Amino acid sequence: MTGKQSEQIKLESGIERLGLDVPSGVVQKLLDFMAQLKEWSGTYNLVAPGERGFLLTRHLLDSLSIAGFLQQGSLLDVGTGAGLPGLPLAIIKPEMEVTLIDSAGKKIRFIRHVGRTLKLANVHPLHLRVEKLADGQTFANITSRAFATLTDFAVAVRHCAEPSTRLMAMKGVYPDRELEKLPDWVNVQSVESLTVPYLHAERHLVLMSVSN
Repeated sequence: MTGKQSEQIKLESGIERLGLDVPSGVVQKLLDFMAQLKEWSGTYNLVAPGERGFLLTRHLLDSLSIAGFLQQGSLLDVGTGAGLPGLPLAIIKPEMEVTLIDSAGKKIRFIRHVGRTLKLANVHPLHLRVEKLADGQTFANITSRAFATLTDFAVAVRHCAEPSTRLMAMKGVYPDRELEKLPDWVNVQSVESLTVPYLHAERHLVLMSVSN
């Protein structure tokens, strides 16, 4: 069995274990995205060298682990970096319009390249700080995987969130102190413990909304 075949089997198994029902051709597109990550990681400074052997578990399946918590409607992925979790979610949900925003031009150029290569019509990359996003442009879901704190995240996206918007902050260990420091206009809906297939690490998803 080749390395590519092994990765495909592991990805298919991981998707099944996450309980995701994905459209035809999605597994190949996810594998193509991972191949692009490997190829361009050094050039675009996408993933730390030590992480490149763990793309499938620590990045792809980790991103997909939050798919079941998405509401219908649009998605904004803040500080998307290499397109995580936004690109894997856009691939498995072609009906969802996904805006990926980052202040690093190299990262956005990579995402544009992936969007063209994989023909992802629902992907909209923006080279911008989220604070500069136009007021009045709101989203059904807003995700973050690498923001410093929950408060930083909520403050940065408040202007593009409605009370019905679901804020989804991906964390490692349970973020006790960050939860305690949240301002009173942030409503914590729940903190979900995530089980990422093949990843032996603590993962949590904080689901929040904001009051205008």
